[in-house]
Amino acid sequence: MLFSSIVFLFTFLPIVLILYYVLPRQFKNPVLLLASLLFYAWGEPIYLFLMMFSILFNYISGLDIARNLGNKRAARKSLIFNVVVNLCVLGFFKYEGFVLNSLNAVLPVEIPFQEVALPVGISFYTFQILSYIIDVYWGNVPVQKNLMDFALYVTMFPQLIAGPIVKYAEIDEQLHVREENWGRFGEGVMYFIRGLAKKVLLANTVGMIYTNVSGMAPEDVSVVTAWLGCLAYTFQIYFDFSGYSDMAVGLGKMFGFEFPWNFNYPYIAQSVTEFWRRWHISLSSWFREYVYIPLGGNRVPVPKHIRNLLVVWLLTGLWHGAAWNFVAWGLYYGVILIFEKYFFHRVLDKLPEVLRHIYSLVLVMVGWVLFFSPSFAGALEYLKLMFGAGGHGFMDGEALYLLISNLGLWVIAIVSSTPLVYGVYERYVGRRKPVADVVIYAGMFLLCVAYLVTETYNPFLYFRF
Repeated sequence: MLFSSIVFLFTFLPIVLILYYVLPRQFKNPVLLLASLLFYAWGEPIYLFLMMFSILFNYISGLDIARNLGNKRAARKSLIFNVVVNLCVLGFFKYEGFVLNSLNAVLPVEIPFQEVALPVGISFYTFQILSYIIDVYWGNVPVQKNLMDFALYVTMFPQLIAGPIVKYAEIDEQLHVREENWGRFGEGVMYFIRGLAKKVLLANTVGMIYTNVSGMAPEDVSVVTAWLGCLAYTFQIYFDFSGYSDMAVGLGKMFGFEFPWNFNYPYIAQSVTEFWRRWHISLSSWFREYVYIPLGGNRVPVPKHIRNLLVVWLLTGLWHGAAWNFVAWGLYYGVILIFEKYFFHRVLDKLPEVLRHIYSLVLVMVGWVLFFSPSFAGALEYLKLMFGAGGHGFMDGEALYLLISNLGLWVIAIVSSTPLVYGVYERYVGRRKPVADVVIYAGMFLLCVAYLVTETYNPFLYFRF
């Protein structure tokens, strides 16, 4: 089920909200849990059994680790067993095809196999579970003895499918004590509508440009056309993913929860290092706390620090997808961050802000080519088009058409990816609240609904990760 669907907006969500607010306090978590299980089972009910296995296995593992905390050796064995099982489950569903295809490419015999469908959200909820298990082992959080509360943490539908990745420490107290009020509910509605507008009005619209360019024959793509296609995807994935995150945060507020931010205007970054402090913040935080710091972080000799960065970014690439282009995407950023840390930072600090911004954006766009391409070879072919090797020259009629006919969309996308729109709204319109909020947000919502009525199925991009 999609947040950006008529069924969710006018059936599922209203019913859940009514039940949640009408029933007494002791029924609120059970209502959310049942709603979350129904939400997950809506598209692929078979994987609800996998979800239930993960809940029961990790609930028991958490209890076992907590019981053995006085015996570090036994607790460590329990932790290792749990991590291995969770990663094996994730690995089977996500990486089986990648591994066997890679082996078949080099072995003299072919290993027959049948790829299985990837359970939606498995990368997100597996990392959430691991954060809980590791924090229990470290003694950072108390073990959750209530099975229903643990199940709710794992399955909570607002952020189940595509994050943000909520660490157990961030939500432990909220599972028991949280406050619902009209102010927080209204704030949640505003966040949700902003996210819905990002997805429906911006991501889906600008994504049509990328779809058009990516469907063209390589010999018909000029340099400018290739860059415009990449720019369209750059905006599409930002508005799509940050839109989902905004909707998740908004839904959380409607039910009294506070989820962490996942985006902070990443395209205004003036270095790639800063970009990754602003993009997918919950994932970066997870890798920093559970991989980078345990490896030694930056408090090690330079060779080991470089190793730590490469390990983290190799894993980041693999987390996003089981293909060599994702491996290359992760290592690409690892290498850039190493060079910025040890070589480029002094030069970057002396450059004007506009040049630092252009530098960052160009490198990020090149990274998105590795990300959106169906294969590593496909990424190299597209990069050749962007940098003038082959294709249809530098500029042609198609490029001019894409640029001029979508000029308004380009301007809106650029401005909306910066703090400018919200800043102007708060400064000049915010004084007339709440009437202005009601009128503007109601108008945005109705416009989104009008688009959804005629739109075909269009899932969020991060559903496939």
